[in-house]
Amino acid sequence: MIDCHAHLWNPAEGFPWIRPGSPHFRAFTVDDLAASGAGLGLTGTVLVEASRGDAGETYLLRDLRLRHPGLILGHVGNLHVHADLDPPGLRDLLQGMGPARPDGMRLGGPSWEETPERARALVPVLAELGLALDLNLLADALPAAAAVAGRHPGLTVVVDHLGNPGNLLDSDLSDWRAQVRSAARLPNVVMKISGLLTQQHGVPPERVAELVGHTVEAFGPDRCLLGSDWPICLPRGSRRQSLELALRGLSGLTADEVARVTRTTAERVYGLGGRG
Repeated sequence: MIDCHAHLWNPAEGFPWIRPGSPHFRAFTVDDLAASGAGLGLTGTVLVEASRGDAGETYLLRDLRLRHPGLILGHVGNLHVHADLDPPGLRDLLQGMGPARPDGMRLGGPSWEETPERARALVPVLAELGLALDLNLLADALPAAAAVAGRHPGLTVVVDHLGNPGNLLDSDLSDWRAQVRSAARLPNVVMKISGLLTQQHGVPPERVAELVGHTVEAFGPDRCLLGSDWPICLPRGSRRQSLELALRGLSGLTADEVARVTRTTAERVYGLGGRG
């Protein structure tokens, strides 16, 4: 199993969103990552940027991957922090990193329209180089992903955290369900099953599993990925608990289909081990 969504950070180096007093206000290191995955049957992890706030995080993730290839299989950088570049500049930057360049770049924000315009202008470079675009939007993530995928048919768009639906205890997710079905019609949109412990805190596991099942039914196992969102998940539960909650929603799949969600789709989407 490949965990497609984990983070590392040290608040002393940036990460202004992590406030003193928060349970996240501490350094999470490679050693912590390894310890959190012990006994989980993981073959590796895809690290995702954590909004350090500067381009140095892109190089840090690359260096961690090079130093720990058995633990870190790939990484997703932050597109925001490279918004000072024009498209040729980003192309040169990524190509200059060679095989250890990011396997994807992420855009996040309240909505697509509220992401930096100059960062959005760099998206065609990702399609050109065969890198995925991860989207982490708080509102209308799925329609935005479908729109971007439609404009750039050569781009793989990965929707983080099931598109950030509301908590089932106090939200009507009928619109989200319809958006899932609509986005699934675009063959280059991929759903990441992650963030469930945080998003769906207090929801019975069987109801969370139904959300996952709806997603997998719409997208199919070849367009779904699994991620723990560790260490964001820790106030609600462990990395093991996060992955187990996601896996509950795969109970209706065959062994081969589970393997595709938990490993082979990640290898294809992020090009893990296949870049020269």
